[in-house]
Amino acid sequence: MKVLKFGGTSVGKPERMHSIAQLVTAEGGQKIVVLSALSGTTNALVEIGQSLSEGKKEQAKQLIDKLEAHYRSFCEELVKTDAGRAAAKAIVDEHFEFLNIILKISFNEALNKDILAQGELLSTKLFFAYLREAGISAELLPALDFMSIDEFEEPEIPKIKTKLTTLIDQNKDTQLFITQGYICRNAKGEVDNLKRGGSDYSASLIGAAIQAEEVQIWTDIDGMHNNDPRVVKKTFPIEQLSFDEAAELAYFGAKILHPASIWPAQHFNIPVKLLNTMQPDARGTIITELPNGNGVKAIAAKDGIIAIKIKSSRMLLAYGFLRKIFEVFEKYRTPIDMITTSEVAVSLTIDNPQHLDLILKELQPFGSVELDYQQAIVSIVGNEVAATPSIITKLFASLEEVPLRMISYGGSRHNISILVNAQLKEKTLQLLNKGLFGLE
Repeated sequence: MKVLKFGGTSVGKPERMHSIAQLVTAEGGQKIVVLSALSGTTNALVEIGQSLSEGKKEQAKQLIDKLEAHYRSFCEELVKTDAGRAAAKAIVDEHFEFLNIILKISFNEALNKDILAQGELLSTKLFFAYLREAGISAELLPALDFMSIDEFEEPEIPKIKTKLTTLIDQNKDTQLFITQGYICRNAKGEVDNLKRGGSDYSASLIGAAIQAEEVQIWTDIDGMHNNDPRVVKKTFPIEQLSFDEAAELAYFGAKILHPASIWPAQHFNIPVKLLNTMQPDARGTIITELPNGNGVKAIAAKDGIIAIKIKSSRMLLAYGFLRKIFEVFEKYRTPIDMITTSEVAVSLTIDNPQHLDLILKELQPFGSVELDYQQAIVSIVGNEVAATPSIITKLFASLEEVPLRMISYGGSRHNISILVNAQLKEKTLQLLNKGLFGLE
């Protein structure tokens, strides 16, 4: 069985849903199709929730009406028969009735999670309605019936496996299953989600749960590129990556893949393919256990980084000092991206400012604390890059014009990361594209 995930741009227009239907039925074998919300929908739902949280119900109503009009128009092109349009209308009626009802309810975070779930519920139900109109046999598998996270917001793979396998076994003759990405239930049984980009995560978790033959991630670009094509003019798709290389790239900013989506597939050694819905014949990128040779494969950049420097000549060399620093970040569940040390200071970076004030308060007793906002991490990724002197020489020769705030070298054999001011990110990517790949 294969798992095929389609992102928001892949389902964002009626004709693209039509193309997906042809794509998933082009060859035999059982498949689970995982859909994101239509492009723009999640942003609209976030805005609706924000308006409600601020008590701006009239503004929320306007946003709901605008989104509903979009879906009404979408359905006009998606389905053509009377039966198909009746089914699509009933789906849109149901979900926008819910969104209008919440205007009369006190807003809370649990309700907000329900609001955010509407995008995936709408896209999968509408796609399922189109499949029925087209005479394509399929079953709808509600993700809320099997996808779950624990109290620490970690996926419960054994439970997912048991529930999902049971649902599939109840439909043994079915070749095509449709389900939602992103959404799940939490430890309280409430509707929750796997955070932004979570549809990739859903697909990988489903693949792990059913021991899939492969997981396919379909987007609007033909695989993982060697650099950010939105910033750098000349880039090219990478044919093959190892799980370790892909994980580094995803974590450090490659937008095509959700950072968490690698480890479930890696743990169960399930190949992941990155493919282009707009060019289904393109080779894309395959991610497997083994690397495809040594050398630099790609460069990725991660924005929104905050650098924190803790300076204390009195305590730095004291036993347990670093442990105490890390415990502060662990307490507030805030991951550290990079870290460097000297005899008198520790510098580290984070990308989540949610608990920054509390973290700074607890760091104050250790020494003086300095912050640098608006930083960016640029990562050079490839098998054995950190152990290849020629690569290191080229890397730093390429960046003679760029002041580096931090360097992370040696933590991984597959990654060298540098921290630069966010204003220099694009220049850094372009210089590295020229210096490491010979492309301008």
